[in-house]
Amino acid sequence: MSLMIERADGLMTVQDMGRPGHLSQGLPRGGAMDRLALIEAAALLGLAAPQAAVEMACAGGVFAVSAPTRVALTGAPMRATLDGAPAGWHRTHLLVPGRRLVIGGADAGVYGYLTPAGSIESQPWLDSRSAHLTIGIGAALTAGDRLPLGADPSPDLPARAIAVEDRFAGGTLRLCVGPQTALFDPASRSAFAETPFRRAHRGNRQGVRLDADARFTTPHAAGLASDVIGPGDIQMTGDGVPYVLLAECQTMGGYPRIGT
Repeated sequence: MSLMIERADGLMTVQDMGRPGHLSQGLPRGGAMDRLALIEAAALLGLAAPQAAVEMACAGGVFAVSAPTRVALTGAPMRATLDGAPAGWHRTHLLVPGRRLVIGGADAGVYGYLTPAGSIESQPWLDSRSAHLTIGIGAALTAGDRLPLGADPSPDLPARAIAVEDRFAGGTLRLCVGPQTALFDPASRSAFAETPFRRAHRGNRQGVRLDADARFTTPHAAGLASDVIGPGDIQMTGDGVPYVLLAECQTMGGYPRIGT
């Protein structure tokens, strides 16, 4: 049984919950950029735990299957049709041979997910099927690829849908102190907490830049020793521009972090 990629419009990879526990070997956790989307898919499909999914950055493609299976569409909402009829997001759909699921661009957010009920059974590495392109694990999905699937345990179950909070159009993020927060003076820390930021166009699975009119620098950044870093850390470049580190961020860094 397989999931066929007939067309790939955006950057698509297989992602699960990643490879935690290998930081000492220099390997970041990786995995899905939107971990909550995989948890939502598991709930929709009645699975005991999150499974590997096709992660679609900004746009999807055209998909088909060789045997009946349910799929869940979660994460950043994307325009989708099943045999030409609208296919709703944050819900399950039954795919059968001969039908085509077409997923277009994202209406909001960046990363959408297609999760098959029977799980993607590609070869795992360190207990994960997640691709990590920057270090050569796995590969981007392209037209003509076939992903092996396990059998859907309950293909006849009725479709399910869930209502999710709108986390794709901005909002307020929680910030906690980090090991270098105190290197920034109180005025800079207060200004950072009160500044509205925009997600910049520059960003990938390693991190994303935040744009604002203000800059946040510290004279203590010079000569700062490299330290362990992880997803969620907010690093400041030398000119005071913040980058939020994401799933595939490096494991060590020397830029000061104003928080996490």
